[in-house]
Amino acid sequence: MAETGRLTGTAPRAPALSPVTLLRTAIILGVLAIWEFLSHSGWLYRDVVPSLLAIGHSLIDLLASRDYYFNLGVTAAEVGFALLVGGGAGVAVGIVLGSNRFLAKAFEPYLYYLGPTPKIIFFPIMIMYFGVGPESKVALGTLSCFFPVALSVAAGMRGIDKVLIRVGYSFRLNALQMVTKIYLPAMRHPIINGVRLGLGVALIGVLLAETKLSNKGIGFLIIQAYSIFDMPRMYAMLIVLFVLAIGANALVGRLGGLHTIKRT
Repeated sequence: MAETGRLTGTAPRAPALSPVTLLRTAIILGVLAIWEFLSHSGWLYRDVVPSLLAIGHSLIDLLASRDYYFNLGVTAAEVGFALLVGGGAGVAVGIVLGSNRFLAKAFEPYLYYLGPTPKIIFFPIMIMYFGVGPESKVALGTLSCFFPVALSVAAGMRGIDKVLIRVGYSFRLNALQMVTKIYLPAMRHPIINGVRLGLGVALIGVLLAETKLSNKGIGFLIIQAYSIFDMPRMYAMLIVLFVLAIGANALVGRLGGLHTIKRT
């Protein structure tokens, strides 16, 4: 198309936006318009819904603050460690339950029962075991992350092609080799989906723990801004956190896609 445009002396047309992109853009603009209308309507208490301009000013001040990046690093480290421990344990337990029907029937129902339980109710226990420092926040995030990863991997194990498993047995692979060469490559998508879910709930668990008992971290800053009714700053932190969570989720999915391309 570009070559044809050069030959005819006309500029190539820019690709048209898809209807899905237009709809998404319209939804975002509509939400922003409703938000701005509510901020000036006087229907709500002052600063409950601050204007977009006030949130923008707070966002600029927030991104220019060194203290914010320190607290962001604290929360990121807690979430990362929780994802590492909880996700690793979830993968191991999921492989065991998915490969053994007896253990799956005995223990998997507990995962389904405990999985939807709000993990914040276990926070007092985490404080007793690990203290009031970052360890209790990591523990709560680990507990939150474990269940979606374990259930996703267990389901993925049962979906592996039996031919692949027989091939592994025919080559007399040991248990570790079966995991690294057969199970994990075959369960790439269930693992990625479980990690993405686990990342979200680990972030929620860590932030909730930080709002309850902490003197650092993003959750602490959010509850601090709320306590002094600095709503623009609170919303600015929520926006940054939302963007970072989307970016981390997209990164996990992209890594899984790159792994697929390399294998093909």
